[in-house]
Amino acid sequence: MTTRFKGPSAGFGWLKNGISVSFRHPKALFGGAAFLLLACLLPALITMPMQMHAISTGTPQSPTTVGLIMAFSMLIGLLIVPLYAGYLQVVDAAARGLPARALDIFKPYREGEALRLIGFGLTIGVVYLVVLGLILAVSGGGIVSWYIQVLAAQAAHQPPPGWPQGFGIAMALFTVLILFMMGFYAISLGQVALGRRGVFGAIGDGIVGALKNVLPLLVFALSLVLAWIAVAIAIGLAVLLLTLLSKLVGPWLMIVLIIPIYIAMVLTMFAVTFGVMYHLWRDVCGDNIESSVAMAAAI
Repeated sequence: MTTRFKGPSAGFGWLKNGISVSFRHPKALFGGAAFLLLACLLPALITMPMQMHAISTGTPQSPTTVGLIMAFSMLIGLLIVPLYAGYLQVVDAAARGLPARALDIFKPYREGEALRLIGFGLTIGVVYLVVLGLILAVSGGGIVSWYIQVLAAQAAHQPPPGWPQGFGIAMALFTVLILFMMGFYAISLGQVALGRRGVFGAIGDGIVGALKNVLPLLVFALSLVLAWIAVAIAIGLAVLLLTLLSKLVGPWLMIVLIIPIYIAMVLTMFAVTFGVMYHLWRDVCGDNIESSVAMAAAI
């Protein structure tokens, strides 16, 4: 599968197009985002009462209970991966002017694609762990022991220890890793969900495509920072306005308004994120799929 280089300005285009497609097709994309949000909250809705009970009784959870909670959360996380692919398919249909429904995020389960996508999610998790281990190895093992000391200090209500040796190097590597993973995951998921590639082929395309497009990924990251600054200013003004209204009408008004505003923000974040992922994948690999389909139809 051929992956393409894109110019630096493509990074800004991914963000612009991701926002645009979300608001041009709000019914399908925000509806699908609502289903996806509920699925992502499912582990917390089940494990949170257990954690709250442990806090209220003052008895720490046993290692077995903590392990079971982590295993359950990981299992649910893998089961959600087909929904990510289904939501990306909804974005694809909406962007190409095809019928798109919010419930189509469950299509991978209906069409028998779930196991392949769960395998993709499991493989991606292994890749992340390997890369994380390499970063910790390069920066020195002191970060792991430092983190354990931080947890022990919190449990004993003591001040945390100072930064460990190699912390700055690790943070720089993590920053580069996050930037790379944005492109890697978007291309890989697009290939496995829309390009019908195999798991390892999709991951290979993601690695090569992200390496080819480091500059536009950097521009995208800078554009995202600027967008978040604008959003933070808007949120600050909205909070100020709600505070003034609550003083005039009553504090209940802020509670009534803040919940739907918060939900709308989360749904927008989901829709824009997958819109950006879709357009990133389409720029790097998408035309190859469309060309292959067109050639097959011509033959």
